[in-house]
Amino acid sequence: MRTLKFLALCGLLVAAASSLFGPVQAQTSSVGDIKATADAIQTLTDQQKTIDDNQDKIDAKLADIAEDVRVARLYASRAK
Repeated sequence: MRTLKFLALCGLLVAAASSLFGPVQAQTSSVGDIKATADAIQTLTDQQKTIDDNQDKIDAKLADIAEDVRVARLYASRAK
């Protein structure tokens, strides 16, 4: 049983090593691919800015609501 596990492990190591030492091919990018990537990055940057702006608006509204709740609690405690 031990030799079977050992042989399986050796086989996996040989398979992994052969995949690592195989021929490496360089990836070539065309001008269109580079422009498309730049456009995608710009779109993502714009979306991230929009998300950040929206989060700032949400935080401001939550702060206003928290202040309104605080004032309401003050008035409620005085009414008793």
